[in-house]
Amino acid sequence: MKISTWNINSVRLRLSSLAQIIKDICPDVICLQEIKVKDELFPSKELSVLGYPYQAVTGMKSYNGVAILSKLPLTKIIVRDWCKKADCRHISAIIQDTTFSPIELHNFYIPAGGDTPNPLENEKFAHKLAFLKEVTEWQKSRTKKTKNMVLVGDLNIAPLPSDVWSHKQLLKVVSHTPIETEALNKLQISGPWVDAVRKIIPPQKNLFTWWSYRSKDWTKNNRGRRLDHIWVSESLEQNVSDANVYQDTRSWERPSDHVPVTITLSQ
Repeated sequence: MKISTWNINSVRLRLSSLAQIIKDICPDVICLQEIKVKDELFPSKELSVLGYPYQAVTGMKSYNGVAILSKLPLTKIIVRDWCKKADCRHISAIIQDTTFSPIELHNFYIPAGGDTPNPLENEKFAHKLAFLKEVTEWQKSRTKKTKNMVLVGDLNIAPLPSDVWSHKQLLKVVSHTPIETEALNKLQISGPWVDAVRKIIPPQKNLFTWWSYRSKDWTKNNRGRRLDHIWVSESLEQNVSDANVYQDTRSWERPSDHVPVTITLSQ
């Protein structure tokens, strides 16, 4: 079973790229962030034709928005708001899969946090930290959890030194500051969640999923960060058999600044 996540940065603008990614990777489930479209304008019919008749979507005009596309039936679709903001950053569903049934899947788009890593000076950064804390407390408070769970999304944090092009230079840059990486670690522990990608690709190896649009030639300096993640519950840890970052998509025409991340679960 393949599960992919991709910050598409506008689903209508990059529908053809999504179709190509689906053809190349053939995921059973693909989660999208920053779809940037209202629910009624989401290209549901086109994606059904591409093989994903089961869909869970929460979107808004021009900003944010997350979606789950599945070849397998989805039940118990829930949209959750955090920090008292209805800003379409989290959707969950139960995947009714015959092999690992059921899987509780969470798709997140965590706030980026602006440019200044100080919650007293930057409201966006304060929102990011509050969002992470609230999700962590919710996760810790859950008394009944589905046995098999997967959490994916653009978490907007690169937690490991090998998840950024320069650990030393980015320690004071939003997405890699100690306060953010510590908050993400607390969220991971609250599951507890296993970093599925790093189970396959060693933590010592540099691995990036995002490169800024500001760089004219992103391949030349390779100043990337690993902001996109797939975590699994401990019950699925031994089933993670492969992980892949589809880096080539960053060079496609009109690319997203993020690239797809995929894991494979096997019996």
